[in-house]
Amino acid sequence: MAASARITVAAMAVIALAASLCWVSASASSVGEFVHNTISSHKIVIFSKTYCPYCNRAKAVFKELNQVPYVVELDERDDGSKIQDYLINIVGKRTVPQVFINGKHLGGSDDTVEAYESGLLAKLLGIETQARDDL
Repeated sequence: MAASARITVAAMAVIALAASLCWVSASASSVGEFVHNTISSHKIVIFSKTYCPYCNRAKAVFKELNQVPYVVELDERDDGSKIQDYLINIVGKRTVPQVFINGKHLGGSDDTVEAYESGLLAKLLGIETQARDDL
């Protein structure tokens, strides 16, 4: 009887482990779905943190261009860390900001400022710009 109880407990542990792995997989899947849907549904997407000076610098570029990005503030979301982890799969980095234009990865803060200063960002956005201030 003791052996069958141990087998039952072991089987229940395996089932619980399998269920938790399915939940983690489903959770990761929903995070990935959110990230991909967000990137594909908006012209400009910035994955950001509210306190990050590099994120604020990237957001300032779009303000200068009179463009309103869709900003995902990771520090204000319960799944922000998971989203940030998921970004590694897409961009190879976990750092913020990560900027996407028309569904394509532009880069971080330095990449965004460089694209702005060179005129590439305006071209990607399909807008005309006036003289640019250095950021």
